[in-house]
Amino acid sequence: MSRPFLKMNGLGNDFVVVEARSAPFAPTAAEVRAIADREGGVGCDQLILIEPPAADQPGVDARVRFWNADGEEVSACGNGTRCVGWLLMQSSGKDEAVIETKAGRLVATRAGERLVSVDMGEPGLAWNEIPLASEQDTRELGVVLCDDASLMAPPGCVSMGNPHVVFFVPEVDAAPIRKAGPVIERHPLFPEHVNVGFAEIRGRDRIRLRVWERGAGLTKACGTGACAALVAAARRDLTDRAATLELDGGELFIEWRDDGHVIMTGPAAVDFVGELP
Repeated sequence: MSRPFLKMNGLGNDFVVVEARSAPFAPTAAEVRAIADREGGVGCDQLILIEPPAADQPGVDARVRFWNADGEEVSACGNGTRCVGWLLMQSSGKDEAVIETKAGRLVATRAGERLVSVDMGEPGLAWNEIPLASEQDTRELGVVLCDDASLMAPPGCVSMGNPHVVFFVPEVDAAPIRKAGPVIERHPLFPEHVNVGFAEIRGRDRIRLRVWERGAGLTKACGTGACAALVAAARRDLTDRAATLELDGGELFIEWRDDGHVIMTGPAAVDFVGELP
């Protein structure tokens, strides 16, 4: 039986979104990889399922699950959450959507024409919240993760429901992302693997960022990566607690509020409608 889907993107970070509230859908890792395959499948960075909320979760509009292109289910996806939030608000006519994920409950709100803000909650900053394999100062790691002269400055680590390590580099377009990304992603320090950010500080309110996503590779944008980069930079007083993040696919505005919550604001777009075989 075929199953309809929406192809969506947030700043070029693209998704196959399947509505599974009326009919359950339980893809295997192999099926996810086939859907995500850009040669023989639909092609995407992540597969997203919208499921009914659990009976013991009052006030929740939907439960949402995410799979990376390599078939691994993950807890969080910032750009994907923004896209789902927009869909749920369009269907309900409301200006807010409450979404349950493995990373916790997230709230999306309208912020303009096809613009959505998502309260991503509080970042995890303790070493065992990332998680790391051993105790470290997550503000500035004391271990070398890659034998490259341009990456010797200690990076920072942040969890945004998924693990991130952020390197601060003088020029992001010269950073060895394709070489270092896959090595660092699977470094033994990260038992759940890690998303690898390369951030260039362009001002107290502006960061240029590229992200090697675990299980997906170099993507045009990473919402949780943008949140992690802002938090990591602000912890070291490299930026203020609010900044515009320049990604390959466009811009996100990230604010780390005084109450500890990280707010991500950016666009959501629908590319096309299709059917899975």
